[in-house]
Amino acid sequence: MNKGGGMWMFKLQRAGGVKKLSGDFRLIFFFIIPLAWSCSSGTEGTGRLPGEGVWRGVLHLQDQELPFNFMVYHRDDGPEIELMNGVERILLDEISVSGDSMNIQMHIFDTSIETGYTAESMTGYWQKNYLEDYVIPFNATFGETFRFTGDPDAMADFSGRWEVYFLSGSDSSLAVGAFTQRANRLEGTFLKTTGDYRYLEGEADGDSLKLSTFDGEHAYLFKGKMISEDLISGMYWSGKTWSQPWIARKNAEISLPDPDSLTFLRPGYDRIEFELPAMDGRPVSVNDPEFRDKVIILQIFGTWCSNCMDETRFLSAWYNRNRHRDVEIIAIAFERKDDLNYARERITRMKERFGINYEFLFGGKSDKDIAARVLPMLNTVVSFPTTIFIDKHGKVRKIHTGFSGPGTGIYYDKFVEEFNLFMDKLLSG
Repeated sequence: MNKGGGMWMFKLQRAGGVKKLSGDFRLIFFFIIPLAWSCSSGTEGTGRLPGEGVWRGVLHLQDQELPFNFMVYHRDDGPEIELMNGVERILLDEISVSGDSMNIQMHIFDTSIETGYTAESMTGYWQKNYLEDYVIPFNATFGETFRFTGDPDAMADFSGRWEVYFLSGSDSSLAVGAFTQRANRLEGTFLKTTGDYRYLEGEADGDSLKLSTFDGEHAYLFKGKMISEDLISGMYWSGKTWSQPWIARKNAEISLPDPDSLTFLRPGYDRIEFELPAMDGRPVSVNDPEFRDKVIILQIFGTWCSNCMDETRFLSAWYNRNRHRDVEIIAIAFERKDDLNYARERITRMKERFGINYEFLFGGKSDKDIAARVLPMLNTVVSFPTTIFIDKHGKVRKIHTGFSGPGTGIYYDKFVEEFNLFMDKLLSG
């Protein structure tokens, strides 16, 4: 590594951007880790890009190693990276290179990876820029195509549908585990009433299950042990601090509560009322003339929410095909900061990524209680996202909690089918 200019250029670049590390963390990452980088062989100070091809990354959190895979591509204007979770690919094309250090912006999210690199290795950290001291060490190795182990021993069969309970103290929450296993390769997800855990990828290794995902905002790690052919006991880790035990029993008939029944209008209400600022600051109401005599889809979401990202991608594509049919979508964003300028920056980024052409409003900080106060006619807001369907006469016809995204397979297909049938019915009325 360029011990003088390269590292100082890196520090100066970060000083004007997102929040800097504090205290001991800053000393560790800016002094100890650069010394480790300087011992790497072959590429110090050459400006050479990291190796083109598949990499295996590891996040070191809560005394666990959370693995994920990504691809590096060499483009004319610099490197690009694709995160890989099952069949999902997330493009990271905002990468700043200074000497042998990189700043990798994580898609639409307000997170980044800061790393030193050689052709064959990376060492640095992943941070959430909107939180103080949210830093998780990261390293990666070029050419490693496996996720958890290079040669797992497939014995137990985890495929199928499982009745899952995530345990927290004396409480438990129901989920559905849906897994597909081919030899030792395992993919699937957990579905809850609030949404799903998106694309999980991993392996069956003997009598153990290992699954992980990293999308730039969320880092999930699941491990489990098959106690009998129809019983799993496991642990779940998320990000810097959260962990939770879980148990699962095989149950092909398990299902979740109806997502259209969890959030509803309080007695005496049959419609939604609000006035909130758009991205340009002008007040917008669902009663404004441009929405009159149209079907309205009201989306309660946040740009930090991966399930919301999945739903937004779906809604944007659907709206672009159907906007001529007297329908409008209004999204109310609840963001990590109670700041319209911050919300505008995050939403503009997302709109550009997904080609979104519908209206966005700012509701406040990302908190379910705040969302419920903005829309007091609702009994509660259980989840981001929550989607409200309003007919041409202004009456609420359905409220859908959560979103079963494409990582859920047949559950997503079912949602798409029901969504299209219901919208056709509303639009013909």
